[in-house]
Amino acid sequence: MRELTTTVDLPELLRTALGAAAEIVGVERLRGGSKKGVYRVRLAGTAPAAVIVYRWAPDEDFWPETGGESPLDPLTPATGLAPYLAAHHALRDAGVRTPELLHATEPGATDPGTPGSPSADLAVVEDLPGGTLESLLADDPTRAATPLTELARVLDHMRHAQSSHYGRVGTPHPSDVGSASAPTPAEQLVLDRALRDLTEAASRDATIHAAHDRLATRLHDLRARVHPRTAYGLVHGELGPDHVLLDADGHPVLIDIEGLLHFDVEWEHTFLRLRFGAHYDRLARPDLDPDRLALYALAQHLSLVTGPLRLLDGDFPDRRAMLGIAAHNAGAALATLE
Repeated sequence: MRELTTTVDLPELLRTALGAAAEIVGVERLRGGSKKGVYRVRLAGTAPAAVIVYRWAPDEDFWPETGGESPLDPLTPATGLAPYLAAHHALRDAGVRTPELLHATEPGATDPGTPGSPSADLAVVEDLPGGTLESLLADDPTRAATPLTELARVLDHMRHAQSSHYGRVGTPHPSDVGSASAPTPAEQLVLDRALRDLTEAASRDATIHAAHDRLATRLHDLRARVHPRTAYGLVHGELGPDHVLLDADGHPVLIDIEGLLHFDVEWEHTFLRLRFGAHYDRLARPDLDPDRLALYALAQHLSLVTGPLRLLDGDFPDRRAMLGIAAHNAGAALATLE
């Protein structure tokens, strides 16, 4: 098990971001990150009283190397300062709030917190005082109704920030770099990934292994029902209530935005339905394509079997949580056969 960083000495970075008077009085590593470190840095001698520092570095990334995944595939998980900055600017242009960016290093710069370490990307953002929407839903569902309604409007803004082709923001489309080949339809891209996830899931989970052929047939049947599309909205990709912070007035603010892309909004809503559960009704929209939703739901269930189990090939500390996610989604995938 790796030794997790619990303190980070960042005086140079914070002086650049906040001024010479900034003095660090405490650093807390926040839980939950698997691809970057997230630190709350408490300050004296300046305002604000605390900021959040994102740190992207090899020692913060718990995901094992998989090989075979193209970095140009928009559904490949994104990490690093460059995709974060691209997503931050795209959301700002769409009128969607993320934490205010106070400062960022140049991508690939030397980590000031650990001299001689591999290069790290760092960003300083505002520390929002309202906690997560996930916590508010658990503690006071009635009060959470207002930010949920606002979040639905945020998603509508993103939905209407459209592109004629899908892809991660900040990444050139093949047509922009001289490729003459027609892009793979979004629904075919999802099917191809789902079949790869099915193969891996079957090698890791006995219940999926026993149903491999039936699940493959189900995926192909669902894909055959989906008709082509030529416009794609902005999609967060992993938007759960833990990825929505609240400001001092209770307004929603999106975080963990590195995977932002233009894609089918059904991809977003499938994940929202998984993560928000009974609260999803406030986010649902009646004009979504039910055939896409069905295909994408099974694809995401299979991804949420393979991803957590693959993560456990390394030394991710919260193993029980990952095993629970994998088991739940294996059951959900099998339920589509009933």
